Amino acid sequence: MNTVEIPYVNYPISATVEVPGSKSITNRALLVSALAQGNSILENALFSEDSEYFAKCLEQLGIAITLNPNLAKIQVAGRGGDIPAKHADLFVGLAGTAARFISALVALGNGEYRLDGVPRMRERPMGDLLKVLQMGGAMVNFEGSPGFMPYTIYSQQFSGGHFRLKSNQTSQQLSALLMIAPYAKQDTIIEVEGTLVSQSYVKMTCRLMADFGVQVLQTNENQFQIKAGQHYQSRHYNVEPDASNASYFFAAAAVTGGRVRVNNLTKQSCQGDILWLNVLEQMGCQIHEGNNYTEVIGPKQLQGIDIDMNDMSDLVQTLGAIAPFASSPVTIRNVEHIRYKETERIRAVVTELRRLKVKVEEFADGLKIEPSQITPASIETYQDHRMAMAFAVIGLKVPGIVIKNPDCTAKTFPDFFSRFFQMLQQ
Repeated sequence: MNTVEIPYVNYPISATVEVPGSKSITNRALLVSALAQGNSILENALFSEDSEYFAKCLEQLGIAITLNPNLAKIQVAGRGGDIPAKHADLFVGLAGTAARFISALVALGNGEYRLDGVPRMRERPMGDLLKVLQMGGAMVNFEGSPGFMPYTIYSQQFSGGHFRLKSNQTSQQLSALLMIAPYAKQDTIIEVEGTLVSQSYVKMTCRLMADFGVQVLQTNENQFQIKAGQHYQSRHYNVEPDASNASYFFAAAAVTGGRVRVNNLTKQSCQGDILWLNVLEQMGCQIHEGNNYTEVIGPKQLQGIDIDMNDMSDLVQTLGAIAPFASSPVTIRNVEHIRYKETERIRAVVTELRRLKVKVEEFADGLKIEPSQITPASIETYQDHRMAMAFAVIGLKVPGIVIKNPDCTAKTFPDFFSRFFQMLQQ
């Protein structure tokens, strides 16, 4: 198996880094650009396994895509809500966002569309979204367990209407429905049952829809209304740097007592994971913000924290990685839904921290990490990009940390390790 050893740094690092475009924004922009009429240009778009699976699915559906990775630019020839292909066999890899967004998109068509992914993707929840699509006129044939891939969607253009949606495992299903709703036959009302997880991602969806000319009316915390007959406008759109992926560079400053600046990312970001800056501030870091950058300066000693991370749950692994260096315990709460991500993330973090001899307590919706002396080890990554990137930060403070299968970062950040090591050479 391929491995990489993280260079031990016994000094405060000082660096300015560039982080590629946001995966979440790139994927949303791809979907709404495909539904718009005419050509859209996405600047600073993310080129990774996830976005490339998404783009390939759109091409198979008859929507022309021009990829320019050297310029980080994507051109999408939107079809005004039309899905040209009547048959397609679509493969999404491990891209949960693509799986949910493409499933919703094909419901607008008139045809037969099969979707599948890698074995782990076949375990990730799709059923609540598919129930709404079925109520909206689609038929779904499951090849295995109901609610899971692989399945074929037989669509007759999404009807719209009034739906109830469970959204306690992923907000992506709600985002998918919101984005296709303007092209439904009638107005759409979506009522969310129970607690909506990762609300910041739904706010991002609504903001991006507005950027492309479509309004969502949120009548209360759990009800959304979208008028039919609205149309996305094709446009040039600049994708922000990925706040989730910036977290690892900011964390490097936090643990080394150093300074890291990320260009073109500020607290005005539409991404919920920009809240990571507040977490670091509570742990003792200084945050300096300019017009087009944010800089984190780490303290001599991080402080412990007790925090609800439901709205920035992709950063649980990042916080888990820096937690052993704090002066008091770090407790992470209200993130049970991350057990259904690329891997069972709570269990994965607990297992790998214990491999490093860190004292950890696991509970149903989170974990508690004690200040600990770390013993070097080789880290399992479980084909999860965020395990590889987060645990790399530990290696800056502890000699001998080895990351197994570092290539799994290709899912969202293919050149992560080269940029991470470049940060250390400044």
